[in-house]
Amino acid sequence: MNDNFPLIPSAKELFDALKNSSRDYNIERIRQAYEFAYLAHENQTRKSGEPYIVHPTSVAMILLDFDCDTDTIIAALFHDIIEDTKYTYDDIKKNFGIEVAELVEGVTKLEKIKFSSQEEQQLETLRKMLLAMTKDIRVILIKLADRLHNLRTLDSLPLQKQRTIALESIEVYAPLAHRLGIQSIKSEIEDIAIRYLDPIGYNEIIANLEKLDTDKNFFSSIKDMIENKLKNENIKATVDGRVKHIYSIYRKMFTQNKDFHEIYDLYAFRVIVEKVSDCYNVLGHIHDMFQAIPGRLKDYIAVPKPNMYQSLHTTVSYNGHFFEVQIRTEEMHRIAELGIAAHWKYKSGGISDSSADEKLAWVRKLLEVQTDVSEADDFMKTFKIDLFSDQVFVSTPKGDIIKLPAESNIIDFAYSIHSEVGNKMTGGKINGRMSELSTTLHNGDVVEIITSQSSPGPSRDWLNLAQTNEAKAKIRQWFKREKRDENIQEGKASLERELRRINIYTVNIDKSTFFLPIMTRYGMSDIDDFYAAIGYGGISLSKILPKLKEDYIKLQKQNEKPKLVEINTKRKAINGVIVEDIDNCLVHLAGCCSPLPGDEIIGYITRGNGVAIHKTDCNNMQNADGNRIVRVHWDGTPSDYFATTVCVTALQRIDLIADITLVLASMRIVMHSVNTHELGDGRIEIFLNIDVLDLTHLDAVMNRINKIRNVINVERAPEKGKKK
Repeated sequence: MNDNFPLIPSAKELFDALKNSSRDYNIERIRQAYEFAYLAHENQTRKSGEPYIVHPTSVAMILLDFDCDTDTIIAALFHDIIEDTKYTYDDIKKNFGIEVAELVEGVTKLEKIKFSSQEEQQLETLRKMLLAMTKDIRVILIKLADRLHNLRTLDSLPLQKQRTIALESIEVYAPLAHRLGIQSIKSEIEDIAIRYLDPIGYNEIIANLEKLDTDKNFFSSIKDMIENKLKNENIKATVDGRVKHIYSIYRKMFTQNKDFHEIYDLYAFRVIVEKVSDCYNVLGHIHDMFQAIPGRLKDYIAVPKPNMYQSLHTTVSYNGHFFEVQIRTEEMHRIAELGIAAHWKYKSGGISDSSADEKLAWVRKLLEVQTDVSEADDFMKTFKIDLFSDQVFVSTPKGDIIKLPAESNIIDFAYSIHSEVGNKMTGGKINGRMSELSTTLHNGDVVEIITSQSSPGPSRDWLNLAQTNEAKAKIRQWFKREKRDENIQEGKASLERELRRINIYTVNIDKSTFFLPIMTRYGMSDIDDFYAAIGYGGISLSKILPKLKEDYIKLQKQNEKPKLVEINTKRKAINGVIVEDIDNCLVHLAGCCSPLPGDEIIGYITRGNGVAIHKTDCNNMQNADGNRIVRVHWDGTPSDYFATTVCVTALQRIDLIADITLVLASMRIVMHSVNTHELGDGRIEIFLNIDVLDLTHLDAVMNRINKIRNVINVERAPEKGKKK
């Protein structure tokens, strides 16, 4: 050991904490690892200008709070070495052993996840992350600590980079920490991320909190009341108080449209006792001391959350103040703070505790059902539901408890029991009453599935109604296996219908050749297999149409005969359109069909209002005076934005509009107006008037909106006066 080796402040803090830890760390081995990491990153600095080694030592410091072992601390010090320095997996293995090398390799493989992007690269990254979790949960904990420290030091990065990292963090890492029960990391990630994503909303909450009557007199008086009461009842307990996390307040204010003062659990007190029986005794005394708020009692001890969290929650009031009281045992509190890390016992680099291993069963199940998902977009869309959602607990008529992601319905319930139950389902009952298959399930519901051996099987509509990827995958498998001829017909008809909609006509085109690039992408050589995959939902039309449109335009250009260059090809574009044979005329885009660059267009000479530009298939042009029609074409390099209207059909939920707005904001899309229309059966139509560059840009926007949870369909709004 080199006593003269430089020990930066964050490293000194780390080694002081190691010495004071109750865990028996191999400090000499960690010091050797620090020297190795220091030399590896010696000439590197962070954007802030500080030495790069500050980052890995800070990540290791975060992991100390989770009672990690020596190898995990060393892997934290090394987590960027393979990716950012000359040293390799073999170098780490040779000097520090295979277990450390595997942990570092696992973290290195987890590339930066940009959840706003849906490319195949992200699909493979997420699959690797899930696989790494099943092998060794420490890989993910290192990644969470890495992300947390990066968030803490975001100020040194450019504004756009700050927002990108913050969005990744709040969409991926915070829900993942929540699913693993690591509340301390989850809460801090959310609070920091929202400061960069919505600084105005964040500062509004901070200002309100500063105005609150949060003086120590209120907290201390309530704390003293609870402590004295429990002491008189001979119940040993620890009591503390806090103000709710900023992001929790933010969600309630901006997704539930509540005023700051309408949030009842701004204040929270935590009572930690020795035994489970004491939890319920304390609950009774709390309700004796304060006024209980009806409907605000939650028993997570009897029914734990999916991430192992257990506690009693009740909201009460005293002298006009509303506050929440959480009651739990010391073991429950430890699990609430550490989550799955509270169960760690290491053997050969993995978790040996069987109860903790069972907690990762949901990851393996998710991996199994994802094997049938070839579309990265579909994987991402259902990933959030299956992995990150809270769960509902419902039961069969016999009393068996079934856990499902929140927002699940009868279809998801049926397929969670067995594929054949779903395939033979003809109806369902909730609490003894017949209900629509799309009805959302809630905690405590008793669900009965009605089946019939003569059932024709699932409907294709179920693919849109089902919420979980497990159900969707099983429905696709049924159609793939049972209905090949029907799938071919359905797929071919659907494809041709959509091609006509975007003005692609394949009458004189060799379809096998034209579709070959798309078929190759999906590993197909037979066109019937291609049609069948579209028919059973294995290939999404919305994903392949932009590419087919691009190929069609190229093919049309190749088939065009060379034309003499005329003087009028240099005419000036007005509103992105060039009118042939007419100079300096007034040009406007018709409001009836709102054409966009990429649409086939024609011009119509109006009376006193110049030339109106319509889509060639516009209803108003079907019987137009041919003498007033002129040739027009798009400029070819549009730089302007054009207004258009998108119609979104979705299953209604509270924060749907907020999610759509967030997607549009992330794409820097200007939204002029939003209107809604209820369709019945829990469905809603949302009309968004937005600005886009062209048809390709519009397709990209609609694809992004289509990935939002509960969205059934996204399409360009029909022409005015024309029904869908």
